[in-house]
Amino acid sequence: MRVDCDFLVIGTGVAGLTFALEASKHAEVTILTKRSRTDSATNWAQGGIAAVLHPDDTFEAHVKDTLGTGGGLSHPAAVEMVVRDGPARIRELMEIGARFSHREGKDELDLTMEGGHSARRVVHAGDITGREVQRALLAAVEENPRVRIVEDHMAVDLIEQSRFGAPRRQVVGAYVLDESTGEVHTYTAKATVLAAGGAGKVYLYTSNPDIASGDGVAMAYRAGAQIGNMEFFQFHPTSLFHPKAKSFLISEALRGEGGILRRADGTAFMEKHHAMKDLAPRDVVARAIDYEMKRSGDDCVYLDMTHLSASFVAERFPNIHGECLKFGIDMTQQPIPVVPAAHYMCGGVVVDLEGRTSLPGLWAIGEVTCSGLHGANRLASNSLLEGLVYGHRVARALADKREHMAPGDVPAWDVGSAVPSDEAVVVSQNWDELRRFMWNYVGIVRGDKRLTRAARRIALLKEEIREYYWAHLVTRDLLELRNIADVADLIVQCALVRKESRGLHYTLDYPETSDAFAADTVVERGVPAHLRR
Repeated sequence: MRVDCDFLVIGTGVAGLTFALEASKHAEVTILTKRSRTDSATNWAQGGIAAVLHPDDTFEAHVKDTLGTGGGLSHPAAVEMVVRDGPARIRELMEIGARFSHREGKDELDLTMEGGHSARRVVHAGDITGREVQRALLAAVEENPRVRIVEDHMAVDLIEQSRFGAPRRQVVGAYVLDESTGEVHTYTAKATVLAAGGAGKVYLYTSNPDIASGDGVAMAYRAGAQIGNMEFFQFHPTSLFHPKAKSFLISEALRGEGGILRRADGTAFMEKHHAMKDLAPRDVVARAIDYEMKRSGDDCVYLDMTHLSASFVAERFPNIHGECLKFGIDMTQQPIPVVPAAHYMCGGVVVDLEGRTSLPGLWAIGEVTCSGLHGANRLASNSLLEGLVYGHRVARALADKREHMAPGDVPAWDVGSAVPSDEAVVVSQNWDELRRFMWNYVGIVRGDKRLTRAARRIALLKEEIREYYWAHLVTRDLLELRNIADVADLIVQCALVRKESRGLHYTLDYPETSDAFAADTVVERGVPAHLRR
């Protein structure tokens, strides 16, 4: 079956929904999501959205904080644009019904502080900001007759038309698996927008939802797009450590409100790792926790809120408080056991200031991109902001009809001689093995030996996955395995090129930062990872 669209969006997080609302003013939009419309990393975001909204704050200060956290690799033009566009995007969210927290008894937003910021500028909705943002955006989208959401449809690969004899390279849509039937349909579009989120599931421990398998980056790479800075994967310092807890994040906002990290013996330790102590940037805090755990042999450290008012803690963080109580932890009375977890991908599909990729017809927005905003490390609460700003800007760019690509003849999906899988254990075994050695060898702290071992294992796994993929009918599990294998390969390729420690990339063999590597890493199909200044 062939479905023709004006604009095809892959992903229902903040970036994809923002794009759809703005783009619907001049075109019809089809959004694909591989599960339900609420399944996105946006829905899991707790902390907030950074924006200059207080009269005592300035754009210059937000720009400085972002550049400082970015380890010298953030692109100033991208940072300036996102920061200055931020307040307008927040106001638009409020106009469509997003309900943010206000100061008690006042008609004034309750702006909070997070690590790396020099001012209280984080807009939040309690501790479920992402859920509230997605609720408001989805409500607006669902009322819009020019936007259609198709659930339980997973993109298999982008359709790059030159592969079929067309005179020029251009992306004209995607092959899409309908999970209800197992059939693969052809979706064509005048513009294809990747908003598929991150890839936390490439690691054994992650704060991400199960959908975060790097689908957008992997598809773009296979189609020939440039991918950048994949070595910079942010590990959130604090996810809940409990045998029955799955991927539950303990927001950085707790430390912003005074939370203190302690060893098992109760000793606070961040003051010996950074001048900002518990408000240090995330990469510093994650490495500090990793160091303390390895030094002591403890399974976790503890985030202590007990010195604060119990009523304040419960009211400020009702979702986290309630979730911890489910596991027998009263955060108002006892410290929370925490460990780092893979959280945010700072690299991705390389885009310009209007979201264009290196492939005509393909745009990308949100976490799936390497936009230049984050550089070597993401400043807290700049992620939802990035999705809002770029979603809006790409929609505005596509209002120009000259940006549209008319799809030509596209062949239907060919199953060839593929048969239903008879050994699904191959998928589950490779999935577990890949995520485990990525955690052990390519995690918070790396080294050349670890990276080389990982590269060898990935090469073998990719060959096995490739054989299995071509021999069997596609399923979501198989596609996700294929995608995280490609993403793992890209992370390792980029990490091996960077012979220094910078931002989120810390290697035991090159512990210092070097001016010789003050450049982005770029990789594309057929071209090994290299530095691009």
